[in-house]
Amino acid sequence: MRNSSLLLLSVLALSNSATAQEPEAEFKCKNNDPGMLEEMFRNDPDGLRSVEEAQARLDAYTQSFVRERGSTYTIPVVFHVIHQNGTENISDAQIQDAVRILNQDFNKENPDWTAVRPVFLDRVADVGIEFRLAKRDPQGNCTNGITRTVSPLTNEGNTAMTQLIQWPRDRYMNVWVGRSANGAAGYTNYPSVLDNQPSRDGIVVQSGYVGSIGTSNAGRSRVLSHEVGHWLNLRHCWGNSNNPGLEENCEIDDGVDDTPLTKGWTSCALNSGTCGSEIDNVENYMEYSYCDKMFTNGQADRMIAALTSSVAQRSSLWQASNLEITGVYEADVLCEARFTTANRQVCVGQVVSFTDASINQVSERSWQFPGGEPFESTEIAPTVIYAQAGVYPVTLTVSDGVTTLTTTENIAVEVLPNPGAPVPYSEGFENATSLSTPDWTVYDADGGNGFVLTSSAAASGSQSAKLNNTANSGGRIDELISGPIDVSGITDVEIFFKYAFARRQASNNDLLRVYISNTCGATWSLRKQLSGITSLSTAPDQQGNFVPDADEWLQGEVTNISSPYEVSDMRFKFQFISDGGNYLYLDDININGLPLGLQGPDEHSLDLLVSPNPANTEAQLRMPLDAPTEMQLMITDAMGRMVVPSWSARRATGSQVVPLPIEGLSSGIYLVVVNTSLSRSSIRMVVDRGAE
Repeated sequence: MRNSSLLLLSVLALSNSATAQEPEAEFKCKNNDPGMLEEMFRNDPDGLRSVEEAQARLDAYTQSFVRERGSTYTIPVVFHVIHQNGTENISDAQIQDAVRILNQDFNKENPDWTAVRPVFLDRVADVGIEFRLAKRDPQGNCTNGITRTVSPLTNEGNTAMTQLIQWPRDRYMNVWVGRSANGAAGYTNYPSVLDNQPSRDGIVVQSGYVGSIGTSNAGRSRVLSHEVGHWLNLRHCWGNSNNPGLEENCEIDDGVDDTPLTKGWTSCALNSGTCGSEIDNVENYMEYSYCDKMFTNGQADRMIAALTSSVAQRSSLWQASNLEITGVYEADVLCEARFTTANRQVCVGQVVSFTDASINQVSERSWQFPGGEPFESTEIAPTVIYAQAGVYPVTLTVSDGVTTLTTTENIAVEVLPNPGAPVPYSEGFENATSLSTPDWTVYDADGGNGFVLTSSAAASGSQSAKLNNTANSGGRIDELISGPIDVSGITDVEIFFKYAFARRQASNNDLLRVYISNTCGATWSLRKQLSGITSLSTAPDQQGNFVPDADEWLQGEVTNISSPYEVSDMRFKFQFISDGGNYLYLDDININGLPLGLQGPDEHSLDLLVSPNPANTEAQLRMPLDAPTEMQLMITDAMGRMVVPSWSARRATGSQVVPLPIEGLSSGIYLVVVNTSLSRSSIRMVVDRGAE
């Protein structure tokens, strides 16, 4: 056999759903993926050398290790559910089901192991590892071993997501659950890779592949068993190769004596031997087949060796002192009253959903919702409606028949007005003292570098909104979310904004996205994206902190706002995804629309043109006429209110030029309206007193 010297990174990827009776879709893996390794060791040039040294230590220890059969090692586990209140916020029961399956698979208690082909029956291992959800958090507080964090990073499933929350790796096995697992069903790193990378230690699993119930199913339930195998130094059955099914895989080994050489499988070929006369162990958890149901004794030896070695602090997990600290054997008693809220920010009239998330043995509960309907409830998951805007407290009292506990959150729900602010809407941040108001909500993914007010630069006036992007790592998501805007009864709604941004280097591909919502922020639709490489930069690349000059601002606009979004509580948000660029600034946000009755041209409409547009000190209206025409002209704001008195004119046949009296108009968007005996025509005109 020829051992591959190093297996750095495992990413297990599955595609669409399957059932226990149907074959799973093909597995895919990204072992030693250059992009992920480069990201991991970007700022650590000696990182790969330390990985090789750690792997050499672990290999030497494994070769001399002798497993004591019959021993059991207990690992405290914590699941971190990263979610946005969607289906990825899986239930406690689904997580508990995943732990149940892990314990079956690692203790030869899975009912299907007896169906392994006879040639491998005597190799099926009782690994002897027990997984228990922690009952004490790192501060010694009671827990059920499950944390929940609201973050859009659930859609990424990358390192930025895992760094939102992690418990010490020498006390807990961290498992992160997200809507995405970086394009995979699950992934992890090997002990040698993680030896000097404690902040990355753990397993990431896509929410649809946790356990066998809820959003998952039996056919997806062994992903975590596969990933724990990698986390404990197991390779794929065909060894150090990214691709199963290749001839050259027969020349590679997985470092385990009782797993036959194999090309590797993505299907369940029970009677095939791809590298000789011996049948392949296609039913192994470390294969890519859909009929996995066993580890071998040799694999068990290798995993226990990893668990008892000092590499990546695995040997600290199962020590008696740590099991006491993490409370894994403590009895289930009522120890904390707590609740979750699916939507902490709503508009008047929307339903708010609450769930009792108290820890252990609740037999009775009572809720109080001041200002809400209903005011009281005894349900596990009540729903409440608020009729007035404001901030409201919620109180939950729970009991197990012996102990009674109460918790109150004074700012449990923020109810925004409906209808919202009228249009035309304008925000220049001139009178603001903070962005944390009912008018704006700041989402700060990394807890310290979100949008803030600044007086260091502005497109107009003296203030703007700034994102200190240079302090954010790649992939971080920050959002600036508006309050509700009333655009009901308005058509052709448009959002205009000024922005300024500079890259630090040409490869920075930071993204600015603009979303709109017709559900007061419960759901969002992407309407515009500006990319650092193609359209976001407004100034030359620079390493120093970017402060834009007056000519380093550009105007963005969102015009694809369809009628379903013309509601009384429309919201919009700016989402920024960092990629190493410089500061971002936003200013002069305007929303305008055309009142009903002014929106539609007819067959007699005139072909109007305003020049220049935007206009500064003067403007002209140009139009061709087929015949001499009497007309009445007026200038209105976007709501149809006349801002320049109407005047009449008679024009001859041919191309006509009409001077427009804009001297008294401030910067903004206006309508030039032309009425004739046959038609009513209009055109938008932008007045920008900063334009040259």
